[in-house]
Amino acid sequence: MNFKWLFRLLLASILVLPSSGQSLGANVTIVSAEDFLSSLGIDTHIDQGVPGASYIAPLRYLGVRNIHDGGRHWRQVELVNRQTGARLDMLGEGDLEAMISTGKALAASNALLAFEGPNEPNNFPIAYNGKLGGGTGSWAPVAQFQKDLYQAVKSDPDLRKYPVFAVSEAGGETDNVGLQFLTIPAGAKAIFPEGTQFADYANPHNYVSSTQKIYVNNQAWNAADPTLNGPWDGLFVEYGLTWRHHFKGYENSDLMSLPRVTTETGWDSVSDLGGERTQGTVLVNTYLAQFKRGWRYTFIYQLRDGEGGTGNQGVFHADSTPKLAATYIHNLTTILADDRPLGSSRQLNYSIVNQPATVHDLLLQKSNGAFELVIWDEKASGNDRVAVNLGETYGTVNVFDVTVGTSPTQTLSNVGTVALTLNDHAMIVELTKP
Repeated sequence: MNFKWLFRLLLASILVLPSSGQSLGANVTIVSAEDFLSSLGIDTHIDQGVPGASYIAPLRYLGVRNIHDGGRHWRQVELVNRQTGARLDMLGEGDLEAMISTGKALAASNALLAFEGPNEPNNFPIAYNGKLGGGTGSWAPVAQFQKDLYQAVKSDPDLRKYPVFAVSEAGGETDNVGLQFLTIPAGAKAIFPEGTQFADYANPHNYVSSTQKIYVNNQAWNAADPTLNGPWDGLFVEYGLTWRHHFKGYENSDLMSLPRVTTETGWDSVSDLGGERTQGTVLVNTYLAQFKRGWRYTFIYQLRDGEGGTGNQGVFHADSTPKLAATYIHNLTTILADDRPLGSSRQLNYSIVNQPATVHDLLLQKSNGAFELVIWDEKASGNDRVAVNLGETYGTVNVFDVTVGTSPTQTLSNVGTVALTLNDHAMIVELTKP
């Protein structure tokens, strides 16, 4: 084990919350449950020949709303969309004309979420305009494709509203073409000119499993940190100081507010620590931590074992039976289920007394007015006991545990405080007036 990284992780877990020990829940902007649910995605492999129909039942069970895949078999994508509502973040592999044509077809059927640049050109070079780019060679063809993709999307009246996600693994640039920026700023000293526009969202593959085989406090919370230089391909090493040649990108202050998505993150239920249960708790924590820390979309790699490689990163087994990860995600999306934006929000002046550094919270509200206060602990071992002060008395308080099921594990009446015993996973405190 690399103890330098472990020390950084332990230090970060101490520093993530204010010294007051109070949650800042009363001061955050309430977001709708629908907004959170719309951020959830999963990686599929229709582009590699897996029948779209085989994903319908698993996607319905999961309740995630977005898939990350290629667009060559776009009619299969439309089938999945019609049956599940899931929309496609479409990968680009160098054929710009085909990508735009496919995007227009998917947009017409409301099956398109976003366009994305080439997938990990450090591992998978692309050919564009007769030139090979990526790998250990020049990345100029990759940057040219990304630039042309952005321009093509934003100049098309049918497509301009759709976001463009950046090249993944931009930190692998061999030459400073400027892909560590969404738009190359003045003074960047990049090969491509200042003002070149590449994307609307940064796109690292910040795997929560990390480049080390570790499971420590705040595993998901730290992987989602925009500025922490830890053992994962986080935002900092892709857009702050690139990991291959240390080309300068954004300052930390800019990274904190940089629009960003994650199109791959995951946990192997065999080779990573903890087996299926830890895979499940960590991946639910990842969805929550990413959203809380400003990531617009998060895609877990992958839906099913054995499709993108030989590992066991699927949330389903190869025969489509759910692992605990699929079950826990299903429980989360079922408890929070809502399909309407929030009309008008109410304030919840809650606080978590003596909040440990591994305990995090996300305040959501359903369109029916009910509050959904998600509280999750990222403690690798042991328990934390906390008291949640609700600020006033609530007629009915339901407590859910995502590792148990979709029914309340406890129902309280006319209470202003809720006591919770937390450890490594999410619980949901649902509040309704009399």
